[in-house]
Amino acid sequence: MSSVEHITSRQNPLVGHIRRLNASRAYRRERGEFVCDGPKLLAEALRWGAEITAVVAEEGRSVPCPPGAREVSVPPELLKSLSTTETPQGVLFLCRAPDLSAPDKLTGTRYLVLDGVQDPGNVGTVWRTADAFGADGLILLPGCADPFSPKTVRATMGACFRLPVWEMERETLTARLTDAALPLYATALRADTEDVRRADLRRCAVVIGSEGKGVSEETLALCGQTLKIPMRARCESLNAAVAASVVLWEMVRSGLSI
Repeated sequence: MSSVEHITSRQNPLVGHIRRLNASRAYRRERGEFVCDGPKLLAEALRWGAEITAVVAEEGRSVPCPPGAREVSVPPELLKSLSTTETPQGVLFLCRAPDLSAPDKLTGTRYLVLDGVQDPGNVGTVWRTADAFGADGLILLPGCADPFSPKTVRATMGACFRLPVWEMERETLTARLTDAALPLYATALRADTEDVRRADLRRCAVVIGSEGKGVSEETLALCGQTLKIPMRARCESLNAAVAASVVLWEMVRSGLSI
């Protein structure tokens, strides 16, 4: 007898659960789960040992399902109604969300900090880039997009299963960095601003500010130095994800291994 469940009703409890996970940050936190979409993300989740709780595939499609996870088959129209993408890829799955609270210690040497970055696509892209360039973790200060919203997860391209992310208050961030003897820098302009190409980024955490407002005054007050990304005078600023990419590359150029 097959262990695959077949669901056709839009009133099924699992269907309602997936819809609520897609739509609500509070519900994701309450249930400790998030939704991922597509076979590539499923392959990455399996490769990196994510805790998968359910795999939902369209009828007739064979996809890997780890032991202990709920395996479900649904009609294509029902899967399409559950997907947050315009072109569903035939499978979605649920993962157990990791703990987002601050670790007792920061044991690495380079971290990226996001301050009020509200666009989930930007948060996901920064997460992916931080993983690619060898950062030891991504830290989200208050006001950032949910790291486990469907759009954020999609933009990480699997980095959400590889690189840790934590949500911290500013006071906690300062305490953890002080304990680790890591300076905090920010991409902003003030009297002590240094060209990012000349800064020593071998051991530090760097703050990237929000798309519209930049680094907040509260966070800026905690930073020992500010960094400038050189650009044409007629250009006011860079997209948060692009700025993060430049900073992360300069961390690599400062002598950090990937």
